[in-house]
Amino acid sequence: MLDRRTFVAAALGAALAASATGQAAAQTKWDMPTPYADGNFHTQNVRAFAAEIEKATGGKLAITVHSNASLLKLPEIKRGVQTGQVQMGETLISTLGNEDAMFAFDSVPGLATGYDAARKLYAAARPQLEARFAKQGLMMLYSVPWPPQGIYAKKELKALADLKGAKFRAYNPATARFAELLGASPITVQAAEIAQAFRTGVAESMISSGATGVDTQAWDYLTHYYDLSAFLPHNVVMVNKAAFDAMPADVRSAITAAAKAAEDRGWAQSAALNEGYKKTMAEKGMKVLAPTAAMLTEVTAIGATMAAEWATRAGADGAAVLTAYRR
Repeated sequence: MLDRRTFVAAALGAALAASATGQAAAQTKWDMPTPYADGNFHTQNVRAFAAEIEKATGGKLAITVHSNASLLKLPEIKRGVQTGQVQMGETLISTLGNEDAMFAFDSVPGLATGYDAARKLYAAARPQLEARFAKQGLMMLYSVPWPPQGIYAKKELKALADLKGAKFRAYNPATARFAELLGASPITVQAAEIAQAFRTGVAESMISSGATGVDTQAWDYLTHYYDLSAFLPHNVVMVNKAAFDAMPADVRSAITAAAKAAEDRGWAQSAALNEGYKKTMAEKGMKVLAPTAAMLTEVTAIGATMAAEWATRAGADGAAVLTAYRR
C-alpha cells in the first residue's frame, strides 16, 4: 500500500507526464520547400527565419526546411503551398510571370539596376503582389532580391549580339524573352541543374547573379562574367493562409515578426555579398569584366522593348506601379 509521500510523488509524476504529452501534442509541424542549396544566402536566411519562429513560439511551431528542390521543384512550390500540400514555401516570383505579368515586375532589364532602385520598385509593387496572392489563398510573408544580373559565357564577348544562336539558360519567362531578343535559344534550366546543363552542352550562356556563379562553381564550366547589372530578381516566401489563420495569435505574430526580420536581413546580405561573389569568381580564374559599350546599348534597347511589353500585359495595375516607382 502506498504511503502519502509515495502517492504524492506518483501523482506529480503522472501530472508531469500528462503535461509533457499535452505539450508534445500541441506542437505543429510544417514543411517548407525551397529551390536552392544550403550554401545559398536565401536558404541560410530561410533557415534563420524558421529557427526564429520555433524559438519565439517556444516550440509550438516547428518548420522543416527542405532545400535544393529536394521536396518540390521550383515550378511546383507555389502550387504546393496553395493546395496545402506544404504549409510554407519559397520561390522565385518571376517564374510566375506567365500566370500574371505583375509577378514579373522585377525582371525588366534597365528598370531597376541597383539596390536602392530595386527597393523602391518592390515597395511600389508589394500591395499588388499581396492582393494577388490573397485571392489564391496565400499570404506573402517577405521578399529578398538576388544580386544584380550579369552575363555568363564560355568565350569573350564584344557585344550581346555575339550570343546569337547560343543555347541560353533561362529561369523565368522574362529571361527567355531576353534570350529571344538577343537571337539566342532559351533553354529552361532550374538552379539545381545548372552545372550539369553546362557541362553536358545543354546550355552555353546565361544571365544570372554572382551568387549563382559561386553556388554552382561556374569557373568549372564557364570562363567570362560581364557585370551587366540588368535587374534584381526577387524570391518570395509565402504561407498557406488557412494554415496561418489556424495558428494561435501569438504564433501568427511570431511568424510576421520573423518575416520582417528575414526581409531586412536578406536585403542586407544580398548587397553585402554581391562584390564578394565577383571577387571569388575572379580568384577562381574567371574573367570578371565590366560590360562593353555595345552591351550597354543593347541592353537598353532590349529593356525598352521588354518594358513596353510588360506595361501592356500588366495593364492599369502595372501603370500604377510604374507611376509610384518613378514618383
